[in-house]
Amino acid sequence: MVRKLNVVAVSGGLQRPSKTLVLTQALLKALSEALPIEPQIVELGEIGPRLAGAMHRAQLPADIEAQVRRIELADLLIVASPVFRGSYSGLFKHLFDFVDHQALIDVPVLLAATGGSNRHALVIDHQLRPLFSFFQARTLPIGVYASDQDFNGYEIGSDTLRARIELAVSRALPIANAERSADTSALSASLAA
Repeated sequence: MVRKLNVVAVSGGLQRPSKTLVLTQALLKALSEALPIEPQIVELGEIGPRLAGAMHRAQLPADIEAQVRRIELADLLIVASPVFRGSYSGLFKHLFDFVDHQALIDVPVLLAATGGSNRHALVIDHQLRPLFSFFQARTLPIGVYASDQDFNGYEIGSDTLRARIELAVSRALPIANAERSADTSALSASLAA
């Protein structure tokens, strides 16, 4: 029995339609075509208004607490954020402020971002990687950055972006497969005991 990998994608876009959500969905789709996954999406734009008023995790509404818990229980995370003034939004950071600081240790994280131009491309390495380093997560080696010119409206319109998505997913597969194999081996050992 092959266990599906629990993949949680966090889209940091604050509105719909959202190019960040389009990129997030494209990454999920490419990953699902390569291995069996159980995909879930957390959309910051949907939960943001009710998330913003909480100062402590105990103040989160039950459905948002469940979303935070999904993030904490992921086998693999896809995290995408639009660029706001050179970084992710404060609300994006606020969401991750509620994630337990030990919940993401060694969890693989595929990072992605969208921005108005290519001059924001370093946001992945200068902003997102340090955030997930704090959590001791394993940020995957290749992130995906997309600028406005990579889209036709709210659809991917660039072969270059499609190639970056495929490359990032192909580089993620050995790590994702290792996660799945380790979980399957642990499950087999517990059933044999």
